[in-house]
Amino acid sequence: MPIFEGKFQTMNSNQHPQDIQGVNLLSLADQYELPLYVYDGEKIVNQIQAMQEAFASVPLKIKYATKALPNISVLKLVRNAGAGIDAVSIEEVRLGMLAGYEASEIMYTPSGVSWREIEEAVDLGVMVNLDSIPLIREFGEKYGNRVPACIRINPHIMAGGNSKISVGHKHSKFGISIEQLEQIVQTVEKYQLSIVGLHVHTGSDILDAEVFLRGAKVLFDAAKHFKALKFIDCGGGFKVAYKAGDPFTDIREVGRIVSKAFLDFCEDYGRPLELWLEPGKFLVSESGYFLAKTNLVKETPTVTFVGVDSGLNHLIRPMMYDAYHDVYNLSNPNGPEKTYHIVGYICETDTLAADRKLSEVRAGDVLVLKNAGAYGFSMASNYNSRLRPAEVLIWKGKAHLIRKREEFEDLIRHQVPIEW
Repeated sequence: MPIFEGKFQTMNSNQHPQDIQGVNLLSLADQYELPLYVYDGEKIVNQIQAMQEAFASVPLKIKYATKALPNISVLKLVRNAGAGIDAVSIEEVRLGMLAGYEASEIMYTPSGVSWREIEEAVDLGVMVNLDSIPLIREFGEKYGNRVPACIRINPHIMAGGNSKISVGHKHSKFGISIEQLEQIVQTVEKYQLSIVGLHVHTGSDILDAEVFLRGAKVLFDAAKHFKALKFIDCGGGFKVAYKAGDPFTDIREVGRIVSKAFLDFCEDYGRPLELWLEPGKFLVSESGYFLAKTNLVKETPTVTFVGVDSGLNHLIRPMMYDAYHDVYNLSNPNGPEKTYHIVGYICETDTLAADRKLSEVRAGDVLVLKNAGAYGFSMASNYNSRLRPAEVLIWKGKAHLIRKREEFEDLIRHQVPIEW
């Protein structure tokens, strides 16, 4: 069980499951082959329910950050649990609609996309989040007050677990600087735009409720200039634990503090609004397990390498963000403990985990990388002409194949060879 420590929680156990909902992971490796992404559907639903309970005192709408894990079956599960979605591309909008979402349940938050994509989003009927003054101007010239929209504000708050995932600071490309608020208001008034929402997102892996509150207060102050608002969107970025002793966001504490501030704001504003939040990693990260087979164990005078049948082409987060993913030996859980570097087969420096103490690893052993639900498969590629793995969702004690493993034909499907 978690230990409560004021503004955040700390994981005090390091679980290495052999089964998920009674489904044996080694049996999945045999059935679907490796490498393989496996998701625990119950964990996803539990995380949604935890947020709903934490913010029960306010009219909350959860908008799941689709980019974290955009599989249609996962989107259906999220929808059935009562959450909408936030989409950052028109393709994610269409995936959401294929999963059964109505346009009214989708927030579209682009960044520097073509005008053609904006028009397509409007035609589909989703809420468009405007993130630049030129876009506000062009939107106003085309639609005037006929199409309700939201505005993304950059609050100038540096927050997050890594500079690459801190998106609310002064030099970030995202949103419109809060220092340009007067220009925003003037442009909105010039075109008589129907602004029904204000949005902010400071970054990812944020622990402290006060950080969320700081972003929210930027919107509360800006809201004084917009009289027809229906919602305030405070983004996401809640931190999850990656290893034993790792702190993670106390969602109940965040809910208590932010909800109170939001209700006070609504009273000052003169009428109740909806509070929107956009969790991605918080909902799906801990649900994911990435299984890979050991190809070889290579001893050198200084390091023992474990080479697996995967790499940064399937899970890029360790190389891109220096992200930590707990690793364990599924095949030999009780073996003597040794220290290894787990590396991939890509022709680059391709380290998935360094200096890890694992139960003795042998060629053929199946290793599991935890916290692989968010930004795992969604950031996978065909680099080195490697194929992407299958995805399996476990729900109500049954394993469901939700994406087939790629085959060589998939790799060349859209190539058009020249006949020399």
